Amino acid sequence: MPRQEGVKPIAQNKKAYHEYFVEETYECGLCLSGTEVKSMRLGRVNLKESFCMIRKGEIYAEGMHISPYEQGNIFNTDPLRPKKLLMHANEIRKLGGLVSRQGYALIPLRVYLKNGLMKLELGLCKGKHLHDKRDVAAEKDAKREMERAFSHRREA
Repeated sequence: MPRQEGVKPIAQNKKAYHEYFVEETYECGLCLSGTEVKSMRLGRVNLKESFCMIRKGEIYAEGMHISPYEQGNIFNTDPLRPKKLLMHANEIRKLGGLVSRQGYALIPLRVYLKNGLMKLELGLCKGKHLHDKRDVAAEKDAKREMERAFSHRREA
């Protein structure tokens, strides 16, 4: 079977953009079993409550739920097991320093297929306070109202 070209989105963590300011994004690979990949290709993955931890120089995605593959029988793994992320060691060290010192969090933002390989977009995020969330919501409402008024004016 030929390798697929391009990028195919699988899942997105919309809650992360509501809860955090995303400072930087990184692309990393995922270390998965065969049935997990098949289940993810069907879109059966949930990133809502997931986060990443750095342990012993390696980075793991915790709380990322991959539903068991229906035809997978004994080869299915635990849906909530920690998934190892594949990144360069110097990037992991850099992220570890930022997370420990400056109060950042590592949050999975989206999962996608890139040229037939499963990739995860990892965000270096800083938490939002309640007033920040309100400001963002107010900006969205104002922008939506301006667009509505502009389009209504154009129609008339």
